[in-house]
Amino acid sequence: MKNRKQNIYINGRFLTQPKTGVQRFAEELLNEVDRLVSGPEYANYRFTCLVPPNSDEIRLPAWQNIAIKDCGRLKGNLWEQIDLPFNARKGVLVDLCNIGPVFHFSQISVIHDASVFAVPEAYSRTFRLKYKFIYFVLAHNGSKILTISQFSKKELSRFLRVPEEKINVLTEGCEHILRNQADDSILEKFSLGKQAYFLVVGSASRHKNLSIVVEAMRGCEEVFLKLVIAGGSFEKVFQSEESIPSLNVVRVGYVTDGQLRSLYENALGFVFPSLYEGFGLPPLEAMICGCPVLVSNRASLPEVCGEAALYFDPASAEDVADKLRQLATSHRLRDDLREKGLERAWQFTWEETARKFLQIFFAEQH
Repeated sequence: MKNRKQNIYINGRFLTQPKTGVQRFAEELLNEVDRLVSGPEYANYRFTCLVPPNSDEIRLPAWQNIAIKDCGRLKGNLWEQIDLPFNARKGVLVDLCNIGPVFHFSQISVIHDASVFAVPEAYSRTFRLKYKFIYFVLAHNGSKILTISQFSKKELSRFLRVPEEKINVLTEGCEHILRNQADDSILEKFSLGKQAYFLVVGSASRHKNLSIVVEAMRGCEEVFLKLVIAGGSFEKVFQSEESIPSLNVVRVGYVTDGQLRSLYENALGFVFPSLYEGFGLPPLEAMICGCPVLVSNRASLPEVCGEAALYFDPASAEDVADKLRQLATSHRLRDDLREKGLERAWQFTWEETARKFLQIFFAEQH
């Protein structure tokens, strides 16, 4: 009699959502997991990514070892809480994008940060209540909790009242940005080809703190010409910042990976002024593209960027302006940060993330 394969189900709702940070994490991680589980040691496991039925827009990765299967009749939150656990009842369920069903008792869940507790003003009331409730359930119903930095581990332990030793850390990768050819059309579209600019990537959420960079820009006009802001606003989730008026600010909106790579590679520097981050992927993306990085000295960012970034106090426009001025006027500083940034960025790869994930997953199962 043949051994029955063990089912490993993956919550694939993220494939029907816009690709922001957590969806990026899930897809890049699974791309590498799909490659790694091709070996004979995984022959007794069946990997299936469950997705909602009849999705209008769904990304279909070309996985060889992870099947994609639609199931159920519902959509959105109801699908995740009702159809998903029913169809995953005969195996382990993996949630990679913060939340999963409250009624499934063999889960591994990646909670990326504790921002709904730490910066509640950044989110709508409905979003906060939903995520806080599900986080508490997952933390106390026997689910295995993973997160993406030591900082987030401490924060989740504090807010969810879970011992730190029960939370594993799984960092992110950044080399995905190099898989796309740089698309310089974004430079032509916004007349950036011959102008020096600093780049900011992020939503208009308050904890992203974009306005401090605009304020700082006024303090160093003699060396700083443009601030380019890339990213969507996601008004349904975030309480948006006030509009940011300035003749020196160029908002390019949502960009493709190829366009983003071009913006990184041609920027004088990348600025990340966030007040709260569970990890902070954009600074590593900038580093691996050879872009000097200036970042906030808060939250997980010193842990992620190490000695490869120039740090500032995100509450001080004067300090931000001073660091912008330093970077804009010193070729030696920019070259030093480029060199250190490339070395730092290559310490964070999706292959290593996938290997660590599989190690944690299978250690938990035995």
